[in-house]
Amino acid sequence: MSLHPSRSVPAPRPADVARGWRDQLGGLIEGADGGSAAVELLAALEELKAAACAAQARLAVRVDAERRAAEAREGVPLDRRGRGVAVEIGLARAESPHRARALVGASKAWLTEMPHTFAALETGHLSEHRALLLVRETACLPVEVRAEVDRLVCGDVSALAGIGTKRLVALARSHAARLDPASLAARARRAETERSVTLRPAPDTMTYLTALLPVAQGVAVLAALRRAADSARAAGDPRSRGQVMADTLVERVTGQRAADSVPVTVNLVMSDAALLGAAHDGAVVDGHGSVPAQVARNLVAHGLDAGAAWLRRLYAGPAGDLLATTSSARFHAPGLAALLRVRDQGLCRTPYCDAPARELDHVVPAADGGATDLENAQGLCVACNRAKQARGWRQRPDPATRDGVGRHTVLTTTPTGHTYRSTAPPPPSPLEHPSRPSGPRADDGSSPGAPFTGGVLGSDGFGAASPRRPQAVRRRSAGSSVHRARSRRREAVRRRAFAEMVAGPSPVDATFQALVDGHRGADAQV
Repeated sequence: MSLHPSRSVPAPRPADVARGWRDQLGGLIEGADGGSAAVELLAALEELKAAACAAQARLAVRVDAERRAAEAREGVPLDRRGRGVAVEIGLARAESPHRARALVGASKAWLTEMPHTFAALETGHLSEHRALLLVRETACLPVEVRAEVDRLVCGDVSALAGIGTKRLVALARSHAARLDPASLAARARRAETERSVTLRPAPDTMTYLTALLPVAQGVAVLAALRRAADSARAAGDPRSRGQVMADTLVERVTGQRAADSVPVTVNLVMSDAALLGAAHDGAVVDGHGSVPAQVARNLVAHGLDAGAAWLRRLYAGPAGDLLATTSSARFHAPGLAALLRVRDQGLCRTPYCDAPARELDHVVPAADGGATDLENAQGLCVACNRAKQARGWRQRPDPATRDGVGRHTVLTTTPTGHTYRSTAPPPPSPLEHPSRPSGPRADDGSSPGAPFTGGVLGSDGFGAASPRRPQAVRRRSAGSSVHRARSRRREAVRRRAFAEMVAGPSPVDATFQALVDGHRGADAQV
């Protein structure tokens, strides 16, 4: 007989149980053959995925309700309660704050106003995406009308079988129009006030310029562009119909005679190695993203040809963290804000948030003793900056990445005690100079750093640190006329780049930022 009292085994945490289900999926896949069993497993997993989304919706509503109740007891004003909940849920779900806010709002609608839609989601008859569309299509309706549309569309889940997404949306719209046409008319009038124009990156250094317009105006714009394209093609224009339409749009909006002559300012961040043709690392265009090295070199070359390129040096530590920058009277955005924009590449530093960084924020608030310097600064979008002001949120720079040891990292702790890391994206890799060893610099007051790079800066690597013309750069031997032309082009870029640089101390790791104001003939249309 045991002399020790019996000890109860603690119950596993719900999160660990769910992770156990996840770990069992591999065994289920191995046990299904390639025939009917695999197809049946696919269907069952789809149902499980929908049920998991329904469970997440329940948890999101619970977290929001509990947080608001706790903040009410603490005397938080009504308009400030629950301010950071959506961001916190987005971090847990690895979603952007914008997406998380939409999910939290839909979860409340499902559980309080659309029980049939939620039941269809919970039983796997409706995917999360389709359930979100039903919330969107009924958002303008009174509660009782919305509940009736919910009953008519999802009251019989067997009727959902075989209905595509477009048919499902059309069915919800038809019921809403029949039950409450006034609400839909008011929604249409309100939508006209939300007309706007937006720009977002597209693949291959292109962009999507999107105009949200009333339907009549949008159709009129498209018809006008098509007529212009048809006329140009009939006159023998070799461009395709789509190319003529795009060029006509640019010309009419900007007032230029030709689409490719539109002046543009481009904030371009690239390494000295990429500029000199010694590397093919991509460059970064502020607000757009990565572009190929050759495209970046063309931007710089055309800007220099037009006399409209400003070059500025940036200094990075051995781990790639930007430390400092030179000054330039011709640089349009000097100081800390400009360096932060380069370091964070123009995007909000909240994990999973890709919104443009609109506000320069103290990681540790100034009221709590936070310094106004590069280490304690970050770029945030407006929504994330407001969310971190809620009670229980804490941020601090990661001590392990201070003083150039690693890229700038911010640790964010949510009110529930979960901590998330946000690391600044890596800058372009600098040119490796073989004659300069890596490691700490001499005791001259400069910062320790990685292998010395200075080719694009007009210092040690290709001549003395002087604003005068640098020493001749030995050209690579070229085996063909194409290679010789490329070599001449690269050397021209080098000469102009050196001529534009301002003398300064030898860099640790160097990345430069070129601001290109493209005039006629420049192909910097980004």
